[in-house]
Amino acid sequence: MLSSWGIAFVAIDTEAQPAAMQELARLGIPRVPAVVAGERAVHGWNPKALAELLGVAYAEGERLPPEELGRRLDRILEAAAPQALRQVPPQHLAVKTPGRDRTLRDLGYHIFRVALSYRDAKEQGYLPEAWFEERPPAPSTAGRRWPLTAKGCAGSWRHGWGSLTPLPARSTLTTAARWPADLLERTVWHAAQHLRQLYALLDAAGITSSLPLPADAFAGLPLPQAVW
Repeated sequence: MLSSWGIAFVAIDTEAQPAAMQELARLGIPRVPAVVAGERAVHGWNPKALAELLGVAYAEGERLPPEELGRRLDRILEAAAPQALRQVPPQHLAVKTPGRDRTLRDLGYHIFRVALSYRDAKEQGYLPEAWFEERPPAPSTAGRRWPLTAKGCAGSWRHGWGSLTPLPARSTLTTAARWPADLLERTVWHAAQHLRQLYALLDAAGITSSLPLPADAFAGLPLPQAVW
């Protein structure tokens, strides 16, 4: 996004440079991705906040309603991601994703953990950072057991938005994202972006997904143009 705005930037690998992660922590940023400008920073994929940080004009598109977001999440959890994971040969599960110490197995698991974090946050009243750092329970079951665990959960999430209070500040989210409907949108595009990455890894391995999501399944979501 910064490149599309004509803004020069320096990309830093925080895993290779621990001091950079310490600097983010000093600024109150719990994890990457993040954009830092001086003493201010924006955490995660947040185009509106990023535009405000950098003084760039930005107009948000029309947001999808919760019902439609729920349908999109169902499609990701119950069909597209499980089918893509089943197509991954065992020898490819340890392939690393670009720029991160995350394997393809980890990425597949992460898609479902991201989705389930919404349900868990609603039930427990907060969203700890550790949920997003969880790893698959076992290499032999990561591509099979987790989709079965997630299947069918999304439908129950689309109830009672207005009756819920925002999550507390300790949830490591921006103020806006702590509202349930906003958190749902964040959850859906987060899972959708990782599904795009999973498709990209399959493509790099010469594997064509047998049940890919059509383009309209991503339409209307505030996704970055780049896959990585």
